[in-house]
Amino acid sequence: MPTPIDFRALKRALVIKLRHHGDVLLASPVLTALKHAAPQCEIDALVYQETAPMLAGHPTLEKLHTIDRAWKHQGLLTQLSEERRLIAALRSRDYDLVIHLSVHRRGAWLTRLLRPRWSVAPRYQGRFWAGSFTHFYPAQSHAHRHTVETNLDSLRVLGYEPAEEDKRVILVPGEAAESRIAALLSLHGLEPGRYIHLHPASRWLFKCWPAEKFAQLCDALAPRGWPLVISAAPDPKEKALVTQILAQQRAPTTATLDLSGQLTLKELAALTARARLFVGVDSAPMHIAAAMGTPTVAIFGPSGDREWGPWRVASRVVASALHPCRPCGKDGCSGSKVSACLTELPVEAVLSACEALLG
Repeated sequence: MPTPIDFRALKRALVIKLRHHGDVLLASPVLTALKHAAPQCEIDALVYQETAPMLAGHPTLEKLHTIDRAWKHQGLLTQLSEERRLIAALRSRDYDLVIHLSVHRRGAWLTRLLRPRWSVAPRYQGRFWAGSFTHFYPAQSHAHRHTVETNLDSLRVLGYEPAEEDKRVILVPGEAAESRIAALLSLHGLEPGRYIHLHPASRWLFKCWPAEKFAQLCDALAPRGWPLVISAAPDPKEKALVTQILAQQRAPTTATLDLSGQLTLKELAALTARARLFVGVDSAPMHIAAAMGTPTVAIFGPSGDREWGPWRVASRVVASALHPCRPCGKDGCSGSKVSACLTELPVEAVLSACEALLG
């Protein structure tokens, strides 16, 4: 058994999560739980710059350090300069504890450079990794445990059992985002709690439900009196999917508001917080909706809904029961980027989930 640490001795701690937006958001309970374990401790985080909105404004966060992945495209001298600046900023904080929440090798290097008294990471292969940390917790497996619980294992192995109140995923939209969304809704005559928010796209297209089926879902929802708001990231492929959905609606309605490519992540959170229902695929916006407490219909294909489903919110997961191969974790069937468990998922199943939550 690993030796528990003395949480009373903690002055500063660093939580590292160098992953995608949804992964970073689902790490937020670690910040909350650590603050409860060590109220006197200042807690910092290190994430990629584009994912910083997922943690910015978290009530327990002291400093948010970021890595810009564009550094490597700005020339060697610029990259070295930025890396030195980051390491100097981290060293100046004199951390007692580093919590590394992935198997990213960069976290191991940084931990060696920072030399904290205690450090924890997922168990991984190799002597370099084994010599970089003082404590290890099991990496996520197919044990059907949610990612939030896996992240919190980093604290359990240190000797703290998170309370139920620790496990909430927190995202703070901020005043600017709240104001802009309030103004947008007013401009289009939409009332909080009186519209459905659809986010059909993902950066991973093999996770997406076909455009024609989303269009049929819109056709089925609109006559029920619910205005629809559709969003997507600025990525051209995601916006193109929304364009296809709107073009294939048989009964287009002026109540459908297209905000694709127009919102920041914080504004997306403020928008979905005011929705009566969120409908989307396995993606960061789905996790954002759950964090904001909005009833969520989550459409799952090859990814595992037990590990990545909506966390602690009224929800329905819609996934194929006719494909025993799911969740396979693959990028489409045979690497095709197209997932049969999604293309063959019937509209009626998603509509039924929507009606259950709306009712």
